[in-house]
Amino acid sequence: GVAGNTHMLRPRSPSAPRAALLHAARRRLSSRSDFRGVFPIMATPFRADESLDVDGFQKSMRFMAEAGCDGATIVGVLGESNRMTDRERETLIRAAVDAVADCGRQFPICVGTSHAGTAATVALSQMAQELGAAAVMVTPTKEPAPASDDTLAEMYARVAEGCPGLPIVLQDHPASTQVHMRPKLIARIAHEVPAVACIKLEALPTPARIAALRKLWASELPPASDCTILTGLGALYAGFDMEQGTDGFMTGFAFPEILQAMNAAAQRKEWERAHALYQRYLPLLVFEQQPGVAVRKELYRLRGLIECAHVRHPAAPAAAPALAKALAEQVERSLPGIDVSQPLPASLFA
Repeated sequence: GVAGNTHMLRPRSPSAPRAALLHAARRRLSSRSDFRGVFPIMATPFRADESLDVDGFQKSMRFMAEAGCDGATIVGVLGESNRMTDRERETLIRAAVDAVADCGRQFPICVGTSHAGTAATVALSQMAQELGAAAVMVTPTKEPAPASDDTLAEMYARVAEGCPGLPIVLQDHPASTQVHMRPKLIARIAHEVPAVACIKLEALPTPARIAALRKLWASELPPASDCTILTGLGALYAGFDMEQGTDGFMTGFAFPEILQAMNAAAQRKEWERAHALYQRYLPLLVFEQQPGVAVRKELYRLRGLIECAHVRHPAAPAAAPALAKALAEQVERSLPGIDVSQPLPASLFA
């Protein structure tokens, strides 16, 4: 984004009914105990001319609410946040909040606000809060000389100070950031910054890091408030992460209904059931982990959520034909005879 012009944005005030709904959604996440379940990371649809497809974006948001997700995260890596301007971020936040305002229940919107500069991260988070976001997702960025633990902890403290009452998702994703945070640092941040309500844990090996973080929380560095752990990385290691005590998923896998079924089994400690579901859909999870976002956007297109799977320049504009064909074939193998343009039926997981 172009963070330097963030201060120029003038978010309009929501109407009274929408303001009440937004307050309820933010209160839901602020209670911490509800930052559990499945929160898909949303793709940002672009037309072939690279303009935002706002209608397609809102359609995909409404679909996720209809499919029973617990909220959604926008403007993340899958959302091509690094290829958007601040004005486009504002448009997407407004569109997301509006799309789910009449879904009949609270559907919190979390917004990715990471930036190379702390001041810009704070400003983007403030913009998101003013526009109705229920939470923000923040991850550090690589510095020429690696930032110290104190500096990284201060970054989260500054975001919290600049956005009172706004929960923060700490994203630990060194594959994209090249910033490696030890479990003890993550535990320290959750211990020192009460606003950190959730850890999106994506650093390998994920099961060992989840176990280490749980151990630290249970001993020397308990979180200041209830803090949850959500699995990311396309749920690639879901079966093993769940065994270590995760609270759900926050990832871009385009079939959140599958993740809901796995998480429900895991929360009931029905491990055989959870692993059976994981193994059944693992080929689809693995195939979706192609580098970049083109395959995931093609899967959104196959589901009818967006019309065009275009990826913004300088990335390749679409999945290679061979990949698109193989993906369609794998969807049919994993979900034979199922209309994937509709939320998957619960009977599929019975």
